[in-house]
Amino acid sequence: MAVIRKVKPLGEILVEKRVLTPGQLDEALVVGKRTNTRVGNVIVKLGYATEKDIAAALADQYRLPFVMLSTITVPTKTVKLIPESVARRYMVIPVSVEADILNVAMLDPLNVFAIDELRRITGLQIKPLVSTEAEIGRAINIYYAMEVSLEDMIKRVQASGLELLKGEEDLPEKLEKIAAEASVIQLVDLLIARAVMENASDIHIEPDEDTLRVRLRVDGLLHESINLPLKLHPAIISRIKILGDVNIAEKRVPQDGRFLSKIGGRDIDIRLSTLPTIFGEKAVLRLLDKSAMILDLNHLTPFPETLDVLSRVMKRPFGLMLLTGPTGSGKTTTAYTLMNILNTMDKNLVTVEDPVEYHLKRINQVQVNPKAGVTFAGALRHILRQDPDIVMIGEIRDKETAEIAIHAALTGHLVISTIHTNDAVGTVTRLLDMGIEPYLISSAITCIVGQRLVRRICDSCKQVYDADPVMLKELDPQAQAGNVKFYKGIGCAACKGSGLKGRLGIFEVLMPDDVLRSSIVARKDSSTLVSVASNRGFRTLRQEGIRAVEAGYTTIEEIIQATQSVAD
Repeated sequence: MAVIRKVKPLGEILVEKRVLTPGQLDEALVVGKRTNTRVGNVIVKLGYATEKDIAAALADQYRLPFVMLSTITVPTKTVKLIPESVARRYMVIPVSVEADILNVAMLDPLNVFAIDELRRITGLQIKPLVSTEAEIGRAINIYYAMEVSLEDMIKRVQASGLELLKGEEDLPEKLEKIAAEASVIQLVDLLIARAVMENASDIHIEPDEDTLRVRLRVDGLLHESINLPLKLHPAIISRIKILGDVNIAEKRVPQDGRFLSKIGGRDIDIRLSTLPTIFGEKAVLRLLDKSAMILDLNHLTPFPETLDVLSRVMKRPFGLMLLTGPTGSGKTTTAYTLMNILNTMDKNLVTVEDPVEYHLKRINQVQVNPKAGVTFAGALRHILRQDPDIVMIGEIRDKETAEIAIHAALTGHLVISTIHTNDAVGTVTRLLDMGIEPYLISSAITCIVGQRLVRRICDSCKQVYDADPVMLKELDPQAQAGNVKFYKGIGCAACKGSGLKGRLGIFEVLMPDDVLRSSIVARKDSSTLVSVASNRGFRTLRQEGIRAVEAGYTTIEEIIQATQSVAD
C-alpha cells in the first residue's frame, strides 16, 4: 500500500488559502485541544469554514484528488462492489474502476483499516479520494436505495404481464390496479432517482409510435435517458397521475399536479403536467430540490462588480427592482436569493407567487389562485394593507399589477418582481406597451436586471484551444484572437462527453440616472436608451458574456446562443 505523506498542517493550508485568519486558527487549535476534537471539525462548528473547504484542504494536505460526488454519476455495478453496511460504517462510496484499481471517495483517507477491508472485499487496489461527509452520505442514501438497476426493473415489470387489453385503458379500476403493482411503483421511483442523481431539472416521458421515450433536462438541455417498451405507458402514466393527485381516467385534457418524493434523504418537490398527444399522454415532471438551492449572491455570478451593484440596490428602502429574461433564465432563483438576503427579523417580507416554488422562513408567501379570486393584482392590494417593508411579485403580467407595483414602490416599499422581456432596456418598452405612463416608470424603477444562464466549461477536462476566427468575430467584431486565451472542455466522464458541466449566470444591470430617466420620459426608443446607458457605464448581456468567455468560465458558442436576440 502506498505511503501517504503529510505535507503541511491542515490549519496552515486553510490560512494559505485565506479560508481562515491566523487568529481563527489559533482559536480552533485551543478549542480542539481542550475538547479533544479534530481541528477540522472545530473549524466547521465555529462557522469559519465549510465541510467542502476542509475536505479540499485535506486533499491538498495528503496530495489526494478531491471529488464532489454530486457532479458525477456512479455506475450501478460499481456501487455493488462495496456492501451498503461497509459503506456506512466507514463513510465511503466507490466512484470508478480503472484496471485493478477502485477509486473510493472517503471521509477519512488515512483509515488504513477501512482501506484494508475494502481491498479484501473487492479484490482490487484502493485509491482514496477525498469528499465531504454530506456528499458521501447523500450518495450512499441515493445509490444504495437503488437495489436494482433501471434495466433490471424494466425486465421485472415486463415479466409481470401488465399489458392492458383493448378497451381496458379507459377503465379507472384497471389503471389503478396496474399502477399499484410493486414493480411499477419501483420503476417510477427509479426513474425519478436517476434524474435526481444526474441533477436533472425535468423528466419528459413521451409516448411515440413504437416506444416510450424518457428524456432528462440537465443544465438546460434535454438528452435521452432511456427508451421503454410502449406497453408500459399506461402503467407509468397512471402511477404518476396517482402521485400527483389528478384524475387517472381523464386523458382528453391537460392536467397539473404536485407531489413530494424522498430521494436519498432529500425532499424533492415534483410538479406534474400531463398533455394529450396523438400517441397518448405525455408527462413532464419538474424536480425542485430544496436542499440543493443555494440562496447566496456569490453563487449567482463570479463577477464582483455585478454583486456590488445588486448589494447597493438592496440597501435602498424603496423602489422597483425588475428581473427580466426568457423562461429558464434564472429569474426566480435570483428573486429568491435577494429575498433571502433581505430576510431579517426587523423586516416584514411578503410575496405573491404562481406557484410558490420554495418556502422561506419568516417570509409570508401567498399562492395565486384565480379560481378563488386570488390574482396577482388582487393579492397585491391586500398585501399593501399588511404593513410590508418588502414585497416580491412573482411576475408582472398586466397593466393592473404593474400600476399597483409602481405605486407601492413610490410610497415607501421595496418591490422586487420579474417580467418577460429579452433584455433590461426592453423592459421599459414592455411597460410602455402595457399603458404605464413614462413618468411613473422613470420615477419608480431603481434597477432592471437582465439575465441568462449559460453552461460552464467542465473543470475536469478544460483545455486551451485556438478559437474559430469566424465564431470569434460573430461574438465580438472587435476581438483579437491573439490577445486572449480561449478554453473548452474536450469531454470526459464527469460531463458525459459534452465538455460542459453546471451553469453560470450572466447579468446586465441597468440603473437609471437623471439622464436616462429623461430619455424614458421622452419615450426614446430602445436603441437610444441602450446608447445613453452605455455612455454611462452600462454593459449589455453580450458584453458580459464576452467577459465570461475571456475569464475562461464558458465558451464562445454558449454566449452566442444565449445572447443572440440581444446582441448589440
